Amino acid sequence: MNPLAILRKDCERPIVNIDDFSLLDERDHLHYLDSAATTQKPRAVLQAMQSYYEQHNANPHRGAYELSAQSTEAYERSRKRIARFLGVADVDTLIFTRGTTESLNVLATAWGRANVKAGDRIVVTRMEHHANFVPWQQLALAVGAEFVIAELAPGGVLDLDHLAQCCTPNTKVVAFGQVSNALGTINPVSEIVRIARTTGALVVCDGAQGVPHFDAAVDALGVDAYVFSGHKMLGPMGIGGLVVRREILEAMPPYQFGGDMIALVGDERSTWNVLPHKFEAGTPNVAGAVGLAAAAQYLDGIGMSRVRAHEAALLAYTTARLTEVPGVTVLGPPPERRSGVVSFVLDEVHPHDIAQVLDSAGVCVRSGHHCAQPLMRALKVSATTRASFYVYNDADDVDALIVALLTTRDRMGLA
Repeated sequence: MNPLAILRKDCERPIVNIDDFSLLDERDHLHYLDSAATTQKPRAVLQAMQSYYEQHNANPHRGAYELSAQSTEAYERSRKRIARFLGVADVDTLIFTRGTTESLNVLATAWGRANVKAGDRIVVTRMEHHANFVPWQQLALAVGAEFVIAELAPGGVLDLDHLAQCCTPNTKVVAFGQVSNALGTINPVSEIVRIARTTGALVVCDGAQGVPHFDAAVDALGVDAYVFSGHKMLGPMGIGGLVVRREILEAMPPYQFGGDMIALVGDERSTWNVLPHKFEAGTPNVAGAVGLAAAAQYLDGIGMSRVRAHEAALLAYTTARLTEVPGVTVLGPPPERRSGVVSFVLDEVHPHDIAQVLDSAGVCVRSGHHCAQPLMRALKVSATTRASFYVYNDADDVDALIVALLTTRDRMGLA
């Protein structure tokens, strides 16, 4: 058996039952390669949410009647299940938000405005998604702090030496992504934390592209704050979370005001509820939490080590097959240092044109700057084409991508 055939055999089948995913099951010729943007949802998630709405729907926490108590139980049980999946022991430090973007804005606004002042320094990396770049940039502009970008080393990996130079005694925040959404680069969290700890800064990890792909083990990472989105890990849109060390949360002012985050409202002053309610103002997304807990259960049933191994096999096969397409340049580190993303450019063809031709072949990829314009500038490209894989993908999806790329070349008249 030749080497390519061996690579193909390692990812010949998905590691889930495609019947679990109605959208994919009903479209035989659809090759969904945009899971870094959002994942498809298994029936278990959809059914859990439907069951909640049909059997337990009520406003939680506020009602003395049984249905409200059932809703409260469903919500808090989901928090415990998700915390267990994340490796978070102190369940009340898991704050539900709409997702990664809101979680980072909570930190930059509530914690940042209370703790960062003129002359302080905020450090981010060149490969950050805008959600972990712009809130800190705007905080720095608002308070007169210094905003510093840790640059990349060759190969699309973080330059740890430059990061260490950026982390000065006046650094108050070091924010970084666990995995780059644009390149798939897996960052060395322990090394970043070690460097950041020399300054006493708040260490913030964007786990949006980490949680779906390997065991998060948040408590073991040693960061102060960890954020994630449910829709990237088979869960519904509009639900995600923020995990912060208890002492930081207790000292941090609320982000929003309203129902359930209140302990006592006086005519002149108010006091706040205990964690996690202090940061969950208003009616919560109970069905979203229930769906996300079902997604965690589904992924645990697969095993995160299997998820990682399957993606690694898909990456190896895809990288090998892309060499068959003249003019393709793959950006970022080698497959063993990447999560389930392949980002590339094709000579003389704009990524948007590639995506349109691929779509006509039923291949769904992402094209553009991937909400990472600072990174694109460093790479000296305006955009890339990004194929991203997950548990329902297999070698047939890769083969369809390669055939569609060769078709793109033919349609564009490339030699």
